[in-house]
Amino acid sequence: MENTNFTVLDLLDIDSKTNKLDVKCIAGKDGLDRIIEAKDINRPGLALGGFFKFFANNRIQVLGRGEALFLKEFQDEEQFENVKKFMNYDMPCCIFSYGEIPPKKFLDIANKTNIPILVSSLSSGDLVSCISQVLSEVFAKKTTVHGVLVEVFGIGILIKGKSGIGKSETALELIERGHRLVADDTIDLRNIQDKFLEGKGTKIISHHMEIRGLGIINVKNLFGVGAIRDEKKIQLVIELEEWDPQNPKEYDRIGIEEKYIDILGIKISYLLIPVMPGRNIPILIETAAMNQRLKFMGLNAAKEFNRELTEYLETEEIKNTFFTLD
Repeated sequence: MENTNFTVLDLLDIDSKTNKLDVKCIAGKDGLDRIIEAKDINRPGLALGGFFKFFANNRIQVLGRGEALFLKEFQDEEQFENVKKFMNYDMPCCIFSYGEIPPKKFLDIANKTNIPILVSSLSSGDLVSCISQVLSEVFAKKTTVHGVLVEVFGIGILIKGKSGIGKSETALELIERGHRLVADDTIDLRNIQDKFLEGKGTKIISHHMEIRGLGIINVKNLFGVGAIRDEKKIQLVIELEEWDPQNPKEYDRIGIEEKYIDILGIKISYLLIPVMPGRNIPILIETAAMNQRLKFMGLNAAKEFNRELTEYLETEEIKNTFFTLD
């Protein structure tokens, strides 16, 4: 589904599956095809009172108990003219929290202007929070990459590399060792609120793997539900590269300088591991995952080693300075 085509009806459809918002439409059903263009929410208290400067009408309007009481008490007075002006603005929909039902006069205007009126049993705070979460997922930056996404010791690792390098076989060994598969081959990535990257498999091939010589296998059926995850935050990218003995390449052997890769504007730790006969790649990935956990805890083995080495060399230099033989 493209973000630009996300409608109020799509919002209701998502809610029917997740039941996060607990909403129902009570008026303006002809406007359910209205497009939601913004992920932010607006509380229209000032607009209902007649102040329309800076009114964010392109957002979903959330009305609570105060707004509902205002509509009920002023529906027969001149103040209601501002409500009519409010309802003539082009907006996606209005959602009432706490199960509040607006007066019939308001619903009649909604039916004329084709603005969907929704009602939720949630409190205003919970409703705004849930809508923001849903829309953040809908409007998140997305891309699709080729690779394998696994969870190793709680760390989400995206394994990349050329076709045939052994990504799936490596992931299969990790699964056999008790780790989890998120997705193989085609991985959908999303930027969540510009804070982290989340990956999951496509609906059709999720929790399946293609192993050369074996074909398609169902990881869930073979290893059980404990061997899979639906989605995972990506914290480390490991690229497998074939070792070329004819043209040997310099690889990082100390690890002091942290390398990163940018995906959808998110910086993620990056490792390049050479693949050659005799190297146990699954064990290397397990070690990388545990080392990454230590880094998150503020412990960097390479930097600690460098610090100790520097202290040792400085001590030896001092000794040589003050304790030299004539």
